[in-house]
Amino acid sequence: MTETSAPTPNGERVVRVWDLPTRLFHWALVVALVAQVITGKIGGAALTWHLRIGYCIFALIVFRLVWGFVGGHWSRFTSFFYGPASVLRYLRNRHAASDLFHVGHNPLGSASVFAMLAILVVQVATGLVADDEIATVGPLNRFVSTAFGLSATAWHKGPGLGIILTLVVLHILAIVFYRVRKRQDLIGPMLSGDKVLPGAVPGSVDNRMSRVRALAVILASAGLVAAVVKLAG
Repeated sequence: MTETSAPTPNGERVVRVWDLPTRLFHWALVVALVAQVITGKIGGAALTWHLRIGYCIFALIVFRLVWGFVGGHWSRFTSFFYGPASVLRYLRNRHAASDLFHVGHNPLGSASVFAMLAILVVQVATGLVADDEIATVGPLNRFVSTAFGLSATAWHKGPGLGIILTLVVLHILAIVFYRVRKRQDLIGPMLSGDKVLPGAVPGSVDNRMSRVRALAVILASAGLVAAVVKLAG
């Protein structure tokens, strides 16, 4: 896939915004989070799958953190890490010529992404040392005190889960708001990867080599998770 298509008579062109690895990460994380909530609420034997899915989320988060530096243009953190001045311009709807808020993540979307990554890091960390005092123990629990493990479990099942659910609800509401009030489709581009945009907007490289690089990153991420889990042995 090329970064951009030839321009139309009105100056618009199809731009690859979200590369395939980013899209796969996004939807895999959606499925994994739904499964985590379900298995966590069921409890009992389902917690075995809760742990396994948690390891998958661990690998996905490691992948996304790395991909934020080596992925496609609009997937890199530098493309949506906004300073205070940019945020104020966005909130006041006084965009500068260099502001491309309509392409990748705008400042509010950026805050949502960073908040979700941060809370997921905390959830993975607390899950690794958790102890439900019944039959399920995180692989790194033996490296922490009993009190710390129980506190981590309480956070993981309580405030941590609540924050994630809140962020998910806000994300869904934002999608609906942009669809209804601003006539902007946020789901379609995360499926196809493309947006029809005016002017000369840089696209994300999404070719065979970038996908091979992404495969290497996810395999390395999975290897790291496997190594951490083995510490339980």
